[in-house]
Amino acid sequence: MKMNKKIYLQRLHFLINKWAKKGGIFRTLQSISREKYTEKLSAALLYGLLSSIAVNFFFQPGHVYSSGATGLAQVISAVSGRLTGYAVPVAVSFYAINIPLLLLAWRKIGHKFTVFTFFTVTFSALLIQLMPIVVLTEDPLLNAVFGGLIMGLGVGYGLRTNISSGGTDIVSLLIRKKTGRDVGSISLLINGLIMIFAGLLFGWQYALYSMVTIFVSSRVTDAVFTKQKKMQAMIITNRPKQVTQKIHRRLNRGVTSINDAEGTYNHEKKAVLITIITRAEYQDFKQLMIKADPDAFVSIAENVKIMGRFVDD
Repeated sequence: MKMNKKIYLQRLHFLINKWAKKGGIFRTLQSISREKYTEKLSAALLYGLLSSIAVNFFFQPGHVYSSGATGLAQVISAVSGRLTGYAVPVAVSFYAINIPLLLLAWRKIGHKFTVFTFFTVTFSALLIQLMPIVVLTEDPLLNAVFGGLIMGLGVGYGLRTNISSGGTDIVSLLIRKKTGRDVGSISLLINGLIMIFAGLLFGWQYALYSMVTIFVSSRVTDAVFTKQKKMQAMIITNRPKQVTQKIHRRLNRGVTSINDAEGTYNHEKKAVLITIITRAEYQDFKQLMIKADPDAFVSIAENVKIMGRFVDD
């Protein structure tokens, strides 16, 4: 019996390793620097803490429904409690909702993005489950406003460090990648549909308070999330080919090249490269410039306005 169990565990371990290697999980984990782990795991933990405070201090006590997967998890918990007498924990529903979305993000958005989103979802689910429910006020409007504020801070800060809170954020990023529309506006549309469903089940009064939560959360998210801010980089370099290749490969951005530009001091012939990046890509851009041409002169203009096609990654 023990031998059969040992053989079974060995086979299971082999299958998991085979699937992980095939999916590129090991390769992705190994490619992430220690600094990235520290920065993003800290952001994921902060989001988990803020979301658990929003849910257990404001949303649940005030009978207000959050945005995205968290709100849908609240609805599932309430429906299961009414139908069966046992309310599925919000944390369990939240985790179950995110699993298929994480698989979609792995294929469509990016492997590193998905790895840290997985950590964010896990921290959030654990802390929502462990955090006690505390009633600070019974006023549903105050619960809606302050819950939305705290949740929006968590979501915005997570997106600012290039991680997602999961749920409709993944859907929003996929749509924004295709259309270029703001994250908060897309989330408002998607979450509005969720609130309609909640209103039909639990009453329009609390659905309207939940809409206040969604609005506040989406506005705070857009205020904190700076990835949508564009930056223009002008690069004067002796190595235009190396710089251009790295920008194409690492950032997937286009570059405009002006050849045979002349410096008026030494009268050297150099190339001037112009590219547009997002603020979230700035650190990666700095690193690739150090590797491609550490002697290049780089000028950065922030918050530039774009006319024409610019696709956010």
